[in-house]
Amino acid sequence: MTFTLTSADFRDGDVLPDAQVMARGNIAPQLSWSGAPEGTKSFAITCFDPDAPTGSGFWHWTVANIPADVTELAAGADLPRGAVEGRTDFGEPGYGGAAPPPGHGPHRYVFTVFAVDVERLNVTEDNSGAVFGFNLHFHTLAKASITATYENKS
Repeated sequence: MTFTLTSADFRDGDVLPDAQVMARGNIAPQLSWSGAPEGTKSFAITCFDPDAPTGSGFWHWTVANIPADVTELAAGADLPRGAVEGRTDFGEPGYGGAAPPPGHGPHRYVFTVFAVDVERLNVTEDNSGAVFGFNLHFHTLAKASITATYENKS
């Protein structure tokens, strides 16, 4: 079975809905995943903008320690007990919606779910996306992504 990620809010390749844009709604999208490999003990989710004018992209959301029996998050929903959201590049934990600079062109927002081989990654709400990524590098069994775009034409 293939590990897959879907959203009721958008399809892979769509324009990100206003609800997921910082200035228009700023809520995390609905996400569902299936086909996790054997040995999965938890899940993690990230949202990353590789097109941000930073030289290193921009982390919009990092979540780890989602229990293995959870395979869906409702839009803007509270996270399951034990899950931890890390610090975005906006400087605070939680979801930070799309906010590309005006006139910079379309940006990609890559939402990824990771099947993790441990129940808990050693991360906290003070950790950056890089720290989440470092920990995920050593514990990922599989990952699945969907990408949406958004352009600030103001």
